Amino acid sequence: SIFIRHSPFKPVKENMSAPEIVDPSTIAEMEETIARISSHKGVEGVMIMDRRGAIIQSTLDEEQTKTHSATLSDLTGKASYIVGMLNPDDELTFLRIRSKQREIMISPDKEFLLVVLQNPNLSE
Repeated sequence: SIFIRHSPFKPVKENMSAPEIVDPSTIAEMEETIARISSHKGVEGVMIMDRRGAIIQSTLDEEQTKTHSATLSDLTGKASYIVGMLNPDDELTFLRIRSKQREIMISPDKEFLLVVLQNPNLSE
């Protein structure tokens, strides 16, 4: 059976856009990935969303999750478009944004976006 389940880390309110249906084995894999990444020094949050920006799992609070999911899914879509426009045989595989206080890493795949937010000053 296939179902939608939100992260045990932080509950996600129903007023956010609904994610695509996710297979239970995929959810288990996502939880393992979040736990592994979250254990790294400097990691402030991890989100997994569908390509539309609907949250599947997040370790951030509800407000941060809403803010980041909408803007980062949009940014990833635009970056993917630019990469494809510059070379139709290429595709975006990773997007990294670094400021003085935060680093945002996005790993897109066909169905999902994995987003990691970290403090780059703690990870060095």
